[in-house]
Amino acid sequence: MAILAQRPPTFRPHLRHHHARIAPPNRVHCSATAPPKPRRSTPDPLTLDPNRLNPVTSRPPVLNDPTLKSTWTHRAWLAGGCTTVLISLAKSAAASAGSHIWLEPILAGYIGYVLADLGSGVYHWGIDNYGGAETPLFGAQIEAFQGHHKWPWTITRRQFANNLHALGRVMAFTVLPVDLLCDDPTLLGFVGVFSGCIMFSQQFHAWAHTTKSRLPPVVVALQDAGVLVSRSQHGAHHRAPYNNNYCIVSGLWNEILDGSRFFEALEMAIYFKFGVRPRSWSEPNSDWTEETDTTSLIS
Repeated sequence: MAILAQRPPTFRPHLRHHHARIAPPNRVHCSATAPPKPRRSTPDPLTLDPNRLNPVTSRPPVLNDPTLKSTWTHRAWLAGGCTTVLISLAKSAAASAGSHIWLEPILAGYIGYVLADLGSGVYHWGIDNYGGAETPLFGAQIEAFQGHHKWPWTITRRQFANNLHALGRVMAFTVLPVDLLCDDPTLLGFVGVFSGCIMFSQQFHAWAHTTKSRLPPVVVALQDAGVLVSRSQHGAHHRAPYNNNYCIVSGLWNEILDGSRFFEALEMAIYFKFGVRPRSWSEPNSDWTEETDTTSLIS
């Protein structure tokens, strides 16, 4: 009996029909979009907003004003600051003599003198334009500097230690560790000159408000030589628009900083980052206008 070969049934048509009914799975696209941040409405940077400005709250000096007089505490802090500065300079000179190296310490001292003028300008600009009497740590200095524009002649009536004690206290704390730990004549020369110029910058500032007839001849000579900031140069700072000539050691950096508009660029950067305007953006008002010195107010 012959057995015929049997072929297995084909399912291709069925499979093709089945495959035709199966659609490829849909792709699911996930996207997470953060809700837009609310945009903080900020006024135009050149638009004046008197609510953001800090008015001068200090008061003019009166007859026999005790706040202009030196106390023994003032003298002690100034003596401490002067001592630390003199120790730096003395150690630098002694180490230079022992190692026969003079050029590097002298050059470092000159760099300290130049940078002290720059530092005085940046600091003066900052407290002139930002903060107020309520600012922590710097409130008293901010109030004094901002009020200084209204009564600039007051600084000439402050007694010596009263005018310098705050900076003397800073130098007593910051320079003493360097004096104790450092023996490098170059570094000591830089620190001594830099800290000394910063500490006495307020006295240089006071001399810039004093008439030449009342100044010692050596101070007049240093002002005329450009070693100390002169009365004519600093006088430009007290005239509208009150946004230039901030440096008060020698005034060497004033032309450079003002010509390059360094402070204007810095003010714009601070405004766009923090939304804070400087006082120099406001139109000059009574807080900036100088009141005439009258001998009836102060003895």
